[in-house]
Amino acid sequence: MPLLIATATTLLLAQDWQTATTLNGVDFTGLTPARKTTALKALRAMDCTCGCDMKVAECRVKDPSCSFSKRLSASIMGAVKEGKTVEGALEAAKASPIGHKREAKLLDDPVAIPTLGAPMTGPANARVTLVEFSDFQCPYCSKASTQIAAILKAYPNDVKLVFKQFPLDNHPQAQISAQASLAAHKQGKFWQLHDLMFANRTRLSKLAIQGWAQQIGLDMKRFNADLDSPDVRKTVARDLEDGEKAGVEGTPTLYIDGQRYNGDLGLDAIKPVLDGEIKRVTKK
Repeated sequence: MPLLIATATTLLLAQDWQTATTLNGVDFTGLTPARKTTALKALRAMDCTCGCDMKVAECRVKDPSCSFSKRLSASIMGAVKEGKTVEGALEAAKASPIGHKREAKLLDDPVAIPTLGAPMTGPANARVTLVEFSDFQCPYCSKASTQIAAILKAYPNDVKLVFKQFPLDNHPQAQISAQASLAAHKQGKFWQLHDLMFANRTRLSKLAIQGWAQQIGLDMKRFNADLDSPDVRKTVARDLEDGEKAGVEGTPTLYIDGQRYNGDLGLDAIKPVLDGEIKRVTKK
């Protein structure tokens, strides 16, 4: 019986994007019923070009943080509002700068990412630096935190991790969570609060976070003062800007020595990449 229920739930979720008449981040305002139907047909037919192997409508339902499906949706909606047919809207989306799938590449070209003062764990003299842009309310980031912990455990001497904030607009508790983690960082307890917030991702709120902060022994007067301070807000904004400049399109995004990693975060998948990077930097 549990298996049947799980299967039925999976099938229902899989069908949602094919029947949904509202989609995350897609504005249907002002469309006639006929044009809305045209837009939905195009959104359900267009392949998302981020490499997720989903249609745009499906990606908007299952991964609303994806900037590719968001921008493709905007192209389609613009074309439909101009009176284009389904075929015309698809042509407009395909003609956009992200209209075709990007080249499959495990590591992109390196970019400079400022890390001074950001939370870090691992040996300071590690040969490889991971930089993670993350959102505490993102379910994928919660899973990634466990996977990255396994990576650090497997490479105790060679890999260090720098954490950068990238709270997404569609996650209402992400901003306060980012600020809270930095307030804890000021007292040397970033990673303790980091672990608690990811473990309780679905329960995030200012009140709950304050309770966890007290639980890990933070000076609450100082924590509350830092929580919404201009300095902490500026740090979050700066991390967001750094991420956008580096090409972050969603969370989590991981960089290996400045090279965006586009593969699976499981240890078996990333290990050959890390081993290759360690050999490369050792030869210098």
